[in-house]
Amino acid sequence: MTRVYLISQILQRLGHTVEIVGCQFGDAIYPPPPESLTLSTVPGQRLPGFLRAATALLNKIQGDVIYAIKPRPTSLGIGLLKKFYTRRPVLLDIDDWELSWFGGDRYAYRPTIKQLARDVLKSNGALRDLEHPFYISQVERWVSQADVVTVNNHFLQQKFGGHYLPNSKDTDIFDPARFDPEASRHTYGLSDYRVLMFPGTARPHKGLEDVLVALDKLNQPDLRLVIVGGRKPDGYEDELMARWPQWLIKLPRFPLDQMAGVVAAAHVVVVPQRDTPTAKAQFPIKLTDGMAMAKPILSTTVGDIPKILGDAGYLVPPHAPEQLAEMLQTILNNPEQAASRGRLARDRCVKCYSVDAMAETLGPLIQQCLKRPPRNQLGYKQNYRRMESDR
Repeated sequence: MTRVYLISQILQRLGHTVEIVGCQFGDAIYPPPPESLTLSTVPGQRLPGFLRAATALLNKIQGDVIYAIKPRPTSLGIGLLKKFYTRRPVLLDIDDWELSWFGGDRYAYRPTIKQLARDVLKSNGALRDLEHPFYISQVERWVSQADVVTVNNHFLQQKFGGHYLPNSKDTDIFDPARFDPEASRHTYGLSDYRVLMFPGTARPHKGLEDVLVALDKLNQPDLRLVIVGGRKPDGYEDELMARWPQWLIKLPRFPLDQMAGVVAAAHVVVVPQRDTPTAKAQFPIKLTDGMAMAKPILSTTVGDIPKILGDAGYLVPPHAPEQLAEMLQTILNNPEQAASRGRLARDRCVKCYSVDAMAETLGPLIQQCLKRPPRNQLGYKQNYRRMESDR
């Protein structure tokens, strides 16, 4: 929901009324929506029950402009169906290459007849799940049907086209002047440590193992890698905790409006992405967490990261624990330089990656959709007949 709330915040900054609608798969939505946003959901279901959910969802969509988040059947698919009936413009936002989790362009669903029958007919059949990669691969073919496409990194822009709308941050909330780092460390039980912070979900492509190997090499007992929040555990974090309990601290999820205070506790924000298609197709939002809070950021030369940070961060090649260890030691040995680079990151975030900066990009795209004259099939027939009569 992070990208959903971010775009909603930009739209509100532009003066639009925003309602979030969608299918809810699971017991709770996290993070919960800010009070300024209206959230309306229908229970998500597997096929064929989803057809009822889709009907209810279509009835809830009443906006002048539809903004689908992610090219999935439950978002872009529903949006395009609503467009077919109402001719309301559809924008699409892409912030991940969904198919990269399943082999990317190499993915193909080629079942035997027997397998296809199982996948379709059995109650637990794979094709009854709308997150099956077959559906994702099909919906990606519909991207061009959106009136406007926004993407949050250049990899996705090269693949899908569209307008560059990177992740941003509310730099009024994420303002280091509002927080005392020592007090934040005390609040979250981190006073005894030099904190390397990773705000987000641990995944293999995010390179946390490389940081932990680097900490093994440095072997300095007051260093800790602190993982904050993330999605529902899938066992990967447990594996990391079992292998490196001496270096890891896990903090729970926090509401969005509390994250600035959590990031304030960091000495260094680490974003050690590995060189994989999934990583290249992402704009790690933790970059803007650290930038907005004027933290030194240690990251890797993957995807858009060098362009995002410019001269305001510390970069090493991916998959290089030795170089991570060396650069981390450089940061810790030169606190004044690190603080200066953090301030530079803050300035860069305000200029390039603040909510106000993103509003300047998104505003004209929304106006383009709002000014587009309504179209419908009846209108085309009437115009055609008028042209025939003129002749």
